[in-house]
Amino acid sequence: MERREFKDHFSQQSQDYALFRPHYPDTLGKMLAELSTSTKLALDVGCGSGQFSEVLAHYFDQIIAIDASSEQIAQAKPHPKIQYHQALAEEIPCVDQSVDLISVAQAAHWLDLDKFYAEVRRIAKSNAILALISYGVFSIDEEHLNHYFRHFYEVTIAPYWAPERRHVDEGYKNLPFPFQEISVQPPVLQVEWNFYQLIGYMSTWSAVKAATQALGHNPLNVLADALLPEWEDPELPRVVSWPLSLRVGRINPDKGMDN
Repeated sequence: MERREFKDHFSQQSQDYALFRPHYPDTLGKMLAELSTSTKLALDVGCGSGQFSEVLAHYFDQIIAIDASSEQIAQAKPHPKIQYHQALAEEIPCVDQSVDLISVAQAAHWLDLDKFYAEVRRIAKSNAILALISYGVFSIDEEHLNHYFRHFYEVTIAPYWAPERRHVDEGYKNLPFPFQEISVQPPVLQVEWNFYQLIGYMSTWSAVKAATQALGHNPLNVLADALLPEWEDPELPRVVSWPLSLRVGRINPDKGMDN
């Protein structure tokens, strides 16, 4: 079988990824479980260090969580319901027609979707659920702070994002999705973070890593120096929100490609 090259944008900062990436709302796992005809087995693709896998474990009997990065898998916390494996999304280690839910959280834009969807049809039970999940650029409910973050994202590091990032900015709406789509209302992804937590999260961005390599210095340090006086007390938590986007569909392998 031809192996696809894995573009690894995240292993280098895998420990920070585990520490600083936001955890998905529990209501998202509950909603997907209610859409599923069975809750025996869920597969979390591109699981990273397990942020969404842990949510699914509240609602499914067993979770198989896969990621192409062994460094990311190594940062995942052990859980009695979750089996972590290093594996490509295009070569899923599941038997045919065995999975009730397939989720891809903040990773579908990196995949070879044609090959991944072929695997989805192979492993999905009849009427299983596929969910592509993404979150875009965060905001804080204080405009004088948002100005700094928007400029950093839209100007400072904009040239350093991989081309696939545009799919996140578009909420995955232009990704091919050849399944029977289900209209759902995404819950809100929201946390309360202090200054250090938010800067730590931004340090996990692949564009920050690329910019640091290209420029010879980390532009996030410049932002942090400018932003700190505006934040006032760096230990003061503020509400940080992301727009969640969902593409949810029902799969029926017996009928081939759904319409």
